[in-house]
Amino acid sequence: MGENQRHGIIPAAYVILKQDGKVLLQLRANTGYEDGQYGLVAGHVEPGESFTVGIIREAKEEAGIDLSPEQLKPVHFMHRGGAPDNERADMFFVAEHWGGEVQNMEPHKCDGLHWFALDELPENVVPYVREALLSVEEGIFYSELDW
Repeated sequence: MGENQRHGIIPAAYVILKQDGKVLLQLRANTGYEDGQYGLVAGHVEPGESFTVGIIREAKEEAGIDLSPEQLKPVHFMHRGGAPDNERADMFFVAEHWGGEVQNMEPHKCDGLHWFALDELPENVVPYVREALLSVEEGIFYSELDW
């Protein structure tokens, strides 16, 4: 990295939607990343967005629901290493209330939205998402992976 070049980290926001003791997972498809694995409603935070604004936008785009900042509780921050050009800052929120009905708004990228109890997660959950879910349940706010 050059002397005048700043450290670049890719920010992403995630929401753990909880209802009746279960969490919502989406089955990834046709994305080129972790297809066939379950993940959370999530996405990259765009330039000029906060993590909160980013996840509100993504929740509407992916699951058709309306979230407000007051409905989002920040519960976990994950710093993921790896290749220097692929370092990640992941903010996870929990929401137990939202407006509208959960629906698959991106069937070209998602093979379905399914509710799972945390102690009955499917085997095919994206590994760092599983780690985040378990950390949240244990009350761990910060984690580092791939270092």
